[in-house]
Amino acid sequence: MSATSLPELPQEFTALLDTLVPAPLRPAVEASYQTPKPVHFRLNPLRADPAATLAELAPLEPEAVPGYPFTYRLPASARESLTHHPAAGDGRLYIQGLASMAAVLALEARAGEEILDLAAAPGGKTSLIAALMENQGRLAAVEAVKPRYFRLKANLERLGVRNTRCYLKDGAGVGRLTPARFDRVLLDAPCSSEARFTRLDPDSWSHWSPRKVKEMAKKQTKLLASARAALKPGGCLVYCTCALSPEENELVLHQLLARHPDMAPEAFEPPRLPALPGLTAWQGRALDPRLALARRILPGPESDAFFICRLRKAA
Repeated sequence: MSATSLPELPQEFTALLDTLVPAPLRPAVEASYQTPKPVHFRLNPLRADPAATLAELAPLEPEAVPGYPFTYRLPASARESLTHHPAAGDGRLYIQGLASMAAVLALEARAGEEILDLAAAPGGKTSLIAALMENQGRLAAVEAVKPRYFRLKANLERLGVRNTRCYLKDGAGVGRLTPARFDRVLLDAPCSSEARFTRLDPDSWSHWSPRKVKEMAKKQTKLLASARAALKPGGCLVYCTCALSPEENELVLHQLLARHPDMAPEAFEPPRLPALPGLTAWQGRALDPRLALARRILPGPESDAFFICRLRKAA
């Protein structure tokens, strides 16, 4: 199917891209919505020696991805073979996008710490945190939706995660229940899922609308306040979404920074991914200038879109 015969993205979303993406980068972004992307996966040291798993995968000829631990790339045509490979079934490898992994790298998890994953299902980021912690320390994984909670638990068991306890709970209340407890907090906030749009599948945007963006921003604001409350002084908080809209990203963070002067963004560069600085103004409204340290990952040949901001709570 040619690009001209593919269904068009929603006009409101296209207008957002026109506003956010500099003109020289716009053709590459447009191309990303109509081309299958390579499949990326990471070898799971919690289940098996990565070298042994890689040897088993040698016939597929995976290519290492610098900057990401135990991570490899295969062409899009190999996705089905990889998905049905025994190593995927028993948790020795996990298929995961680079931008998703980049958010965990921003957290800089370490063995022995106490860490909170505030919106954890289906568990891909949680399991990577556990791997970087070498299954040491304590990891709390929170999920509010019951079917997703049980999927989270099943995935973590399959992936050999042993330092994690799962909680079926609304994340918006966790900060009140566990104030200033965690060394690090990851909030991969529920969002409008704009990063998953592709012209190859019109269903990818079937539930999206500007109204949904506003609804998600309200939820994100409550979750982010809870994440900050649960964080120890001196601790690190990573806020991320698979959305491009500033309403779900910079505006949510601007509100947090205005209310809580003990929080400050920190620099982070996602390895190997095309990214723009966070916005410091939107639709005529000035935003906290420190939001320029956030990164809006653009959709490209290797990855879907994403937004990541790392923050530090004053000691």
